[in-house]
Amino acid sequence: MISRRALELATAILTGSFGVAVVVQSLDNGIGWSSEGVDAGTFPFLTGIIIIAGSLYNLVRGVVPVGTLANVPVAITSVELRRLAGLFVPAAIFVAAIPLLGMYVASAAYVFAVLAIPRHQSVLRSAVTAAATALALYVVFERMFQVSLPHGALAAALGF
Repeated sequence: MISRRALELATAILTGSFGVAVVVQSLDNGIGWSSEGVDAGTFPFLTGIIIIAGSLYNLVRGVVPVGTLANVPVAITSVELRRLAGLFVPAAIFVAAIPLLGMYVASAAYVFAVLAIPRHQSVLRSAVTAAATALALYVVFERMFQVSLPHGALAAALGF
């Protein structure tokens, strides 16, 4: 059995490590002001600092127990494990599909799968929502911000 304290400490260390990686990478990109304005690493640097601060807070709260819940063993039932897998498995498949299908097709497939497979929405409504999501991503990033998101191997094979 894993205690709640152990899970909180592990999560704080994991998120803190992510924050440190973000800060280190943003330093490579440059932080501060340049002749063009704010350097590319400034926003990621500040975001990394916020992540580190939150992780330190959670680490302290995990080390210094406030109540009696700190040592309560955590048991994951099959229902809870299924719900957890329902969150992480589609997300992992989505991330893995981006290089192959591109951001737009992978996003549409992810939204459709999350809505239609567990039967939260009808198939038609899920398909419309998925198409609208992909279209919104395209309009916002490609047209408005003029930032090209990954198009994937499928788009390259089709000549896009």
